[in-house]
Amino acid sequence: MNVPLLKKRVPNLTSAARSVGLRPATVSNLCTGKIPVGRSEVRTLVALATLAKCSLDELVIRNEPITILETKIKAVDLFAPIAKGGTIGLIARPGMGQLVLLGEMLHRFKEDNYVSILFKPKGQYPELADLLKDVDHITNSIEETYHLICELATNNNEIILATDREHVISGEIFDLQNRIQLQNVEDVTTFLVDLKGQVVDEELPYGPLETLLYFDADLAARNLFPAINPIYSTSSVLEGNHLDEFHFSIQLHARKLLRRFRELRSLVSVRGMESLPSSELEIYRRGERLEAYLTQPFIIAEDYTGRTGESVRLVDAINDVQTILSGGLDAERIENLIYIGSL
Repeated sequence: MNVPLLKKRVPNLTSAARSVGLRPATVSNLCTGKIPVGRSEVRTLVALATLAKCSLDELVIRNEPITILETKIKAVDLFAPIAKGGTIGLIARPGMGQLVLLGEMLHRFKEDNYVSILFKPKGQYPELADLLKDVDHITNSIEETYHLICELATNNNEIILATDREHVISGEIFDLQNRIQLQNVEDVTTFLVDLKGQVVDEELPYGPLETLLYFDADLAARNLFPAINPIYSTSSVLEGNHLDEFHFSIQLHARKLLRRFRELRSLVSVRGMESLPSSELEIYRRGERLEAYLTQPFIIAEDYTGRTGESVRLVDAINDVQTILSGGLDAERIENLIYIGSL
C-alpha cells in the first residue's frame, strides 16, 4: 500500500473512509500490512484510490524496497519492524511505558548517528523531561521544524522526528510531511505518541501508518516491559517480500502460540492449571517462556532498574524464539528468561 500517497492526498482519512462506507480499522490494517493488499477486497482498494484521486497502480506498490531500522529491541524487531522513512504510531494509555520505549529507541538511534528532533506539543508535559537528553533538537512550531529538517537533510543526516498526536489532529504533521516530500527529503522517520492517552479509543488515531506499536495493559500490570502486544502490533514491512522468509515464518508461529497462550491463561486464572488437558499444557508452558523472553532491560532505565541494558540482534532474537517454539527451553525456569538479552 502506498501509504505516503494516501497521507498526501487524504489527510483526514478516518472521516473520508467512513464517508465511502469503509471501516477505519480496515484501512488502518491495510496501511500497516496487517491485512495484505492481496487479500483485501477490490472494492476497498478502488474506494481508496478514488479518495486519493489516483490509479490502482499508484495506490499499490509492487516490490518497492523497504529498509528496516533495526532497534535491537526484541519485541519491536520481531513483531513490528520499523520502516525507515515511515510513520510509527504508539498506541498506549499513560503508565504503559510508551515514553520509555520511545526514549530507548531515540538513544539507540543516536548511537547509530541518527539526528533526532522533538516537535514539542503545546502545554506542560513534565514526563517528556527524560526524553530530552537523547534528543538533538527541540522545535516549537511547524515552520521551525520544517526549516531544521531541510537544513539537516542538506548535510545528508538521517532524521528521527518525534511528536504528539495533537499535531496530527491539527493537520500540521501531514502538512510537514507533504512539504518535505516536495523538497525530496526522504530519510525522516516519524514517531507519534499520545500524551493524553485518548488514542486507545480511536479506530484510526494517527491516520495511515507504516508501523503500529500497540501496548498491552495486562503486560504492563505484570511489569513485563516493554509491554508491546505481539499480536496487535504490526508493520507494512510484513507485506510482500520485505521480510526475510525465516523471520516471517517464526513470527507467524510465535503470534499463533501467544494468541493461544493468552486464551489458556484466562482459563487457568479461573479454573487452575489442572483444567488444562495435556495437549494444551505444552502450549501454555512455551507461551510462558516466550512471553518472559520478550521482556528486555533498557539502557536508559539502568539507574532505575539496576539491570544492565541489553541489545539483541534480530538474527539472534529469531533463533532464540525458534528454540523456544521447538521446545528447547521447556525445562528452563521462567525466572531465568525474564529481563535477559539473547539466550
